[in-house]
Amino acid sequence: MTADRQDDVTRFLTVADTAEVLNVAPSDVVGLIDTGELPAIRVGRPGSWRIERVELEAYIAAMYEETRRRALFEQSDLAAIPELSGGRVIWPGER
Repeated sequence: MTADRQDDVTRFLTVADTAEVLNVAPSDVVGLIDTGELPAIRVGRPGSWRIERVELEAYIAAMYEETRRRALFEQSDLAAIPELSGGRVIWPGER
């Protein structure tokens, strides 16, 4: 099998494969699909979900970026404003 053909074969992941990569339960992956956070397609009958590997990588990158931004926000002075911090005051050094 050529490298291009092997890439095509591993292009899509099952819900179980995706759950293993993310180290979560398969039901958590289905929840991400249902909310639209993780794009997926239904294939075959009865319509098993398939997640494209590039979509999973994009989701992971987006979660890293969200975490980075949240950490920067919590370190800023704006985190002390309850309306911007989910209703609670986050004092410097507090998480």
